[in-house]
Amino acid sequence: MIDSFGGVIFWTQNLETMVAFYRDTLGLPIHSVRPEFVAFQLGEVRVSVGRHSEVCGQTREPVRVMVNFGVDDIASACERLRAAGVEFVRAPEREHWGGWVASFCDPDGNTLQLLQQPDA
Repeated sequence: MIDSFGGVIFWTQNLETMVAFYRDTLGLPIHSVRPEFVAFQLGEVRVSVGRHSEVCGQTREPVRVMVNFGVDDIASACERLRAAGVEFVRAPEREHWGGWVASFCDPDGNTLQLLQQPDA
């Protein structure tokens, strides 16, 4: 039985740039480093970046899978990321269900989102 979410892996040929983005730009703490794979720890979940022989170039379908990163204050999170050079493809916007979402891409073109849950 599936009882938790263990993590997500972004496979790439562009390992150094992707690691720098997730570590330095997003500020994710490193869990472990191997020659072709870096895992970041985000709460109970691992977000990893690794080199894969069958992956080449940027993603061809950047919105097929989106990873949401939870934030308490989407406005300040967006401001910090913009200052670090992140360009948002969707500015923070309130969803019909009350939460807020803002979208941007990593160096390989994978769409990522900041997600602020609605006030309780």
